[in-house]
Amino acid sequence: MKSYDIVIIGGGPAGLAAAISAKESGIGSVLILERDRELGGILNQCIHNGFGLHTFKEELTGPEYAERFISRVKELKIEYRLNTMVINISHGKLVTAMNREEGLFELQARAVILAMGCRERPRGALNIPGYRPAGIYSAGTAQRLVNMEGILPGREVVILGSGDIGLIMARRMTLEGARVQVVAELMPYSGGLKRNIVQCLDDYDIPLKLSHTVIDIKGKERVEGVTLAEVDEQGKPIPGTEEDYACDTLLLSVGLIPENELSKGMGVELNPATSGPRVNESLETVLEGVFACGNVLHVHDLVDFVSEEAAAAGRHAAAYVKNTDGWKAKSGGIWLEPGAGVRYTVPQTIYTARMEEKLPLRFRVDRVYQNCYVSVYFDDKRMFHRRRRIAAPGEMEEFVLERETLLHYPNLKRITIRIERE
Repeated sequence: MKSYDIVIIGGGPAGLAAAISAKESGIGSVLILERDRELGGILNQCIHNGFGLHTFKEELTGPEYAERFISRVKELKIEYRLNTMVINISHGKLVTAMNREEGLFELQARAVILAMGCRERPRGALNIPGYRPAGIYSAGTAQRLVNMEGILPGREVVILGSGDIGLIMARRMTLEGARVQVVAELMPYSGGLKRNIVQCLDDYDIPLKLSHTVIDIKGKERVEGVTLAEVDEQGKPIPGTEEDYACDTLLLSVGLIPENELSKGMGVELNPATSGPRVNESLETVLEGVFACGNVLHVHDLVDFVSEEAAAAGRHAAAYVKNTDGWKAKSGGIWLEPGAGVRYTVPQTIYTARMEEKLPLRFRVDRVYQNCYVSVYFDDKRMFHRRRRIAAPGEMEEFVLERETLLHYPNLKRITIRIERE
């Protein structure tokens, strides 16, 4: 059985950045295990531009962004295995995987980085009445069909959900000759970035109906139409608001779920708000030496932030491997909690002794706020109070906490982030 210092599960943007960071931190043996036929993950099907503005200060397509990291992986001679499915990871960081060449095999890791990404929420989670005809796709599946397989799923399209993939596919389907009739969103606000609403819907005169959902799908063999209805504050359809659309395709962009079956199987504690692992300032889960980053931890809106977070996970995993015996925190951590208006925070615990000089605290608000303040409390004392013109759930928020500041509060037990009006 072969042993590695660090084994990374997933060869998408998070796994690539974590591997590069760990290798550049002086770790000798790093292995990436990727279940797909190539490295790059979801970026390979994201042929639109808009990637890399933070990381490379230029606008790249998804494949171009991925290639920069893949090239660096090859330059550093980081080992990777493709078409390899990880089946189980034990508490002792014993990784069980399989592929066609080696069959079932085991690897011993000193540290593990979870970077499995996320998956789309399926139709089954929506409870939409109707048969199950052909022509219903998740937005990501449609994206792969159009951009990688050269297949156009349909000609007359309705999209349910205004997540970023759904917005981008509204534009993509239009450019390929399909007619996108409407994008419906259950919530009273869009789940995507403002720039995608402008560039993908407004620029192509595609209507966005907020507080609307699909209440019926017509057709048995193939989708023939859908019925939309307005919903009330509880998300229930309002009688008399029904609208029928004749279409042959329904795309679903109704949320992403971190891919954490492996995490649960090995005993990693998950945060119900994110569906990802609970982590500390080092992006370490409750299991010592097991780290998580990227969309498996919480769903990001920009891949640049995924890469930044994954690079931090790689550095911390490298530090753990170099000093396993001295890694464990000697004293209790500081709890980081979401307050009023905040849905979740990452991380959830901070150990000042292991913290880097600057720690990005990432969070999402629970609804749209205008002319509000992001306030940070140390126990019950408000320490920071920053005005925001607008804060929306579709865009991840960030507050950078400095280690020097925390050292002035040795008895601090809790940090709370709140949205306030004044």
